[in-house]
Amino acid sequence: MSVPTPPESIPGARLLFTLDPSVSYLNHGAFGAVPLSVQRTQQRLRDEMEANPQRFFGMALIDRLAHTRRHLAAFLGADPEGTALVGNTTTGVAVVLQSLGLRPDDEVLGTDHGYGAVNYSVARECRRTGATTRSLHLPRSATDAQIVEIVRACLRPGRTRLLLVDQLTSATARVLPVAALVAVAREHGIPVLVDAAHVPGMLPVQVDAIGADFWVGNLHKWGFAPRGTAVLVVAPSWRTRIEPLVVSWQQAEGFPGNVEWQATLDYTSWLSAPAGLYALRSLGVERVRAHNAALAAYGQQVVGDALGVPPADLPDPGGPGVAMRIVPLPAGVAGTLEEAAALRGRIAERLAAEVAVMAWHGRGWLRLCGQVYNTPDEYERLAARLPALLAEVGRG
Repeated sequence: MSVPTPPESIPGARLLFTLDPSVSYLNHGAFGAVPLSVQRTQQRLRDEMEANPQRFFGMALIDRLAHTRRHLAAFLGADPEGTALVGNTTTGVAVVLQSLGLRPDDEVLGTDHGYGAVNYSVARECRRTGATTRSLHLPRSATDAQIVEIVRACLRPGRTRLLLVDQLTSATARVLPVAALVAVAREHGIPVLVDAAHVPGMLPVQVDAIGADFWVGNLHKWGFAPRGTAVLVVAPSWRTRIEPLVVSWQQAEGFPGNVEWQATLDYTSWLSAPAGLYALRSLGVERVRAHNAALAAYGQQVVGDALGVPPADLPDPGGPGVAMRIVPLPAGVAGTLEEAAALRGRIAERLAAEVAVMAWHGRGWLRLCGQVYNTPDEYERLAARLPALLAEVGRG
């Protein structure tokens, strides 16, 4: 296979981070990586908090949170009055699920590309309320039109109380046609929750244009915010019905304040999020997106070639700008969650490379990310050494 020329690195980008230089960090999508400038911003806020906690947690904090909310909402094309800061996507999903008022005859409809922790949250809420959950199989190679028709055929008006879909899937690195799926569900009056954990910062988005009832995404992955920073965007018709996971002093104010305010929570990660977007803009948002997507594609092809994967078997993300790519592993390798976790650990220990290893439908998949601190030689080193390690695993 002819491997394309890798994209040019962004000069000095690696120096903006405090990552261990002895490790190839090729899994930005898992926990992100916080630029040093953003770390320092958060530390200054923590210093301010500890200098006078009473003053920090006073009424001015509510105004500062509102300012942050407006800043992030503008970046995402969302209504700030319908945007709440939350700890992560999984938290936002839990808020939505408990606000639905599910009953025994209701169902939550998801797909087999859904994130594991989100699936656990759905299962728990269904157990608590007596509702049921159902998962649709979407073939990895299905076209957008095929995906829409699969979902359309499986909606149960009057019973399906929520359609839960990913905008960019974690395990399979596939962009789903969420705007079209929202339109189909709306024909039957079925609310839609979009899990967009990987979207903010990676992909251009206008949340309001998608039209979902609920949209939730992390800023601490591709938006360079400190960990524990995400937003939950809620359509106007649902805002008075949102119930926070924790009831505190902003309960009477309603959404979004009642979801955000949790008394002595450390709010410095949220307040630092605009600094993350500033770092991203300083590098050039479009420049970063193009670089990361091209680098992930290069890594996929280099590693795929080393593993003998035909070019046609390297999955396409289904849309432009995706900075995560997956490579199929040999049959029988990492086919379960436990085996995938064990292999990820061996790659980290033996090859000094952090990657994601996924098990999806009994097949192991290696997920590679591209970020400004990565360089082509990191993927090349992984490609040179991975086949021997997988051969050891295959021998048991």
